[in-house]
Amino acid sequence: MDAPQPTSAKPILTLTVNPALDLSTWTERVVSGHKLRCGTSRLDPGGGGVNVARVVQRLGGHALAVYTAGGATGEAYRRLIESERVPTLVVPIQGSTRQNFTVDETATGEQFRFVLEGPELSDAEWRACLALVAESIPVGGYVVASGSLPPGVPEDFYARVARLAREREARCIVDASGPALAEALAEGVFMIKPSRRELGLHVGAVLDTEQSQVEAASALVADGSAEYVALTLGDAGAVLAARSGVLRLAVPAVRVVSTVGAGDSFVGAFVLRLAQGLPVDAAFRAGVAAGSATAMTPATELCHRADVERLEAELSAGAH
Repeated sequence: MDAPQPTSAKPILTLTVNPALDLSTWTERVVSGHKLRCGTSRLDPGGGGVNVARVVQRLGGHALAVYTAGGATGEAYRRLIESERVPTLVVPIQGSTRQNFTVDETATGEQFRFVLEGPELSDAEWRACLALVAESIPVGGYVVASGSLPPGVPEDFYARVARLAREREARCIVDASGPALAEALAEGVFMIKPSRRELGLHVGAVLDTEQSQVEAASALVADGSAEYVALTLGDAGAVLAARSGVLRLAVPAVRVVSTVGAGDSFVGAFVLRLAQGLPVDAAFRAGVAAGSATAMTPATELCHRADVERLEAELSAGAH
């Protein structure tokens, strides 16, 4: 599909308070008590908001990524981001940027993901992060606050970001879970993108039927917590609840290699298409296409533009 040129797009700011240097590799079997000989490895600069900005960049758009960094892993993280030429603003911290690692078990096709907690941020550090966001929020643009909050950061941090966005007439998208998500919803946001498990934990239900999923997502729209709720359901597709109604999309038929980063890719494509002036249903298709395209790539690699645009076209054709 021919998307509007990025020069006409509204500005996008992403925020990652707890980024991670993602290490991925593979071994034949994961067995306790033995040295596990691994194959080739790769490093990627991970974390929700940074991944969103990287996807926006890959799809021909522009996003400014605000993130924290510290220690030797933080320096390695910075170099990886700079190599992709994603515009960034960095908040220095005393602790070391965390690492996550993913191991693919080739004998079974299983994937093991180890997610570390992250360094504790001081009061001054998280306040500096919030101040930088306040200075950088694009008036009338989009703010994506995504990922976990590290120790030391208050649970209402994303709610504070949402408040700042509202003051600048920017639309705030939050991709979080637990208390951070609850606080953001209490403040009110433009959109959230929970998984089925995350939304289920928030509402206190399993959400194992289509009706329960739609009802849970729609209730958050009805009470004003969010204008849109994009519920991602893995191989079962995605649901988008809005005041105008509910959209549901099945995922395209692709060979799933790794789902790491699929949710971030959904958000990146979704917000970019909105920023480019496309309607919400087209942005929703782009999100599903990008999430599916990322699932086609190995380990912690993100989607490729050609795959996203091909899947977008397929989903668009199926909608008519």
